[in-house]
Amino acid sequence: YHMNRLPITIQYPYDKLIPSERFRGRIHFEFDKCIACEVCVRVCPINLPVVDWKFGRDIGKKRLENYSIDFGICIFCGNCVEYCPTNCLSMTEEYELSTYDRHELNYDHIALGRLPISVIEDLTIRAIPSSTYLSEGTMDKYSDSITSTNYSD
Repeated sequence: YHMNRLPITIQYPYDKLIPSERFRGRIHFEFDKCIACEVCVRVCPINLPVVDWKFGRDIGKKRLENYSIDFGICIFCGNCVEYCPTNCLSMTEEYELSTYDRHELNYDHIALGRLPISVIEDLTIRAIPSSTYLSEGTMDKYSDSITSTNYSD
């Protein structure tokens, strides 16, 4: 039974799983696209993004001064990305955010604008596709019980 299965343990940090397409990692921010509408703050369950803006009398609209997200508090729900009208926010595949000081997790608009190095492009790491992590058919025996579960009892 176990002969045809891949090992579950990966040799992190030398081997890393390639996150799935819809993985919710660190948020990427594009300063030039932001219109300071604060929709991201309103849809965030914890009102996390900090949007500092001033009204520009010369242009007749808001001018973004600063934007920051504290990833020590963020729950990575993705609401800010989903509801942003200008698509200035997006989720990346970056999940390694550990630091020695929690204040370093408060990313300003400059840190949020940096794109992470892709696991696939990093030559020092062996990338393991997440589709090969579980052998084919592993979840098949559970699919019937998951779909037929009745929670109304």
